[in-house]
Amino acid sequence: MNKTVDATYAKYVAMQIAAMAPVAIDKDDVDEAIVAKEIEIAKELLIQEGKPANMVDKIAIGKLNKFFKENTLLNQAFIKDSKKSVKEYLSEGTADLTVTAFKRFSLS
Repeated sequence: MNKTVDATYAKYVAMQIAAMAPVAIDKDDVDEAIVAKEIEIAKELLIQEGKPANMVDKIAIGKLNKFFKENTLLNQAFIKDSKKSVKEYLSEGTADLTVTAFKRFSLS
């Protein structure tokens, strides 16, 4: 692949990171403390909603998977084409094109 195309993919992924503020590259990279907190929050909300106790754990896992889809870079909907994920967008470049690390800075 030529460097111009690689630069385009890098630019769009950088825009994705700036706009969507992912917490990690993929679900395996999410800190265990964040995972535990998200499950705890989901369970508390489900109990407050009156969901059956035997279903709370299963529904909480579903909510955790939604969290991963919305908050991990490779699984997020690509900002320039929401019908595909960032991972799918990168695979259009070359099959093994991926993100290995990123840093996001913000001013408040």
